[in-house]
Amino acid sequence: MTAHLARSGLLVPPGQGRTLITPAQQVTFKVTGEHSQVSSSFEVVVPPGFDVGAHKHTRSEELFYVLEGELDVMAFEPRVRTGDDWRHWQALDGRRVVRATPGTVIVVPPGCPHAFANPTGEPARMFFQASPPPDHERYFEELLALLDSGTSPDPAAIQELRARYDIEQLTPLRHDLS
Repeated sequence: MTAHLARSGLLVPPGQGRTLITPAQQVTFKVTGEHSQVSSSFEVVVPPGFDVGAHKHTRSEELFYVLEGELDVMAFEPRVRTGDDWRHWQALDGRRVVRATPGTVIVVPPGCPHAFANPTGEPARMFFQASPPPDHERYFEELLALLDSGTSPDPAAIQELRARYDIEQLTPLRHDLS
């Protein structure tokens, strides 16, 4: 007979969790690989002018839930990957980039190009879940260190970082420092 060990759950009250803050983005770690074998969860504040750039993952699956504000989002393979601005892309079935408002959910399977940007003058806030952990935890730590330099991010450094964390960059990451 095998004994079953009880595990304790995790409760993270509002405003709690380890928070990394830069002018480019604020990320609060809510659930990490220390607590889940399935996914990492974050609360992300996306400032005006931030554009994560279109990208895709080979093995990661992501879920985004807009809590406050508005974001331009896409999650489809475009008919043609034109230029360096994903906001003009169109899917084979005619879908285009949409303006996500509070309550919008975006699910991104492995291999699916996706992006989000805040084109408004107000911060947006979203719940973000990535599977498997802990890749996105480490990625956020390193990315925010690069973005905290006070200058525009070095595209080569961003590309190298993303390549290490299963992220194929399709268009550039951008953020407004003003």
